[in-house]
Amino acid sequence: MADIRRRVEEDRGLLKRIQSYIPGFRGYRFREDLRDADRMLRAQLANQFSTQRRQLEECRSILAQQQFFKILDGIGGLISQFKKLEGLISHAETGYSGLVSDITIHEEELNMLYEYDLRMLELQLSMSADIDNLTKEARSGDAQKVEKIIADIKFKASDFEDQFRRRLGIIEGIEV
Repeated sequence: MADIRRRVEEDRGLLKRIQSYIPGFRGYRFREDLRDADRMLRAQLANQFSTQRRQLEECRSILAQQQFFKILDGIGGLISQFKKLEGLISHAETGYSGLVSDITIHEEELNMLYEYDLRMLELQLSMSADIDNLTKEARSGDAQKVEKIIADIKFKASDFEDQFRRRLGIIEGIEV
């Protein structure tokens, strides 16, 4: 996947390019572009969780048809976890502070936030592959494989949430 920071920088219009040459405004322009890149990536993550949640709901229907009632609680909890993560990401801080703000985010911290976002994207891509595999195994009727895949996805979703909380810690200034 292309680095969104570079894409934002490449897509600067004439006014933004001029602003980048004005002393004192250059840093502001750069931070503003990093904020935009951060916002776009988080929107992408939230949309992907929405799609994955719908896939999990379809898988739950397949499991109900297969009469794997014991497994339904596990996948129901996973669906709830995905809803929670989707909301957390959608409403997260943007990793930017303007001229008058309670929290100041510096350029290095913005880049750290972006690295956390990239790690979360990698986890999400891995979960997407697992969800595809989960659907296949649910259709095949292999309850043990289904339970193992659900456990793997839950682990990755928890890791994702941990990454997100660490990211939030940087925004709030409680993590170095």
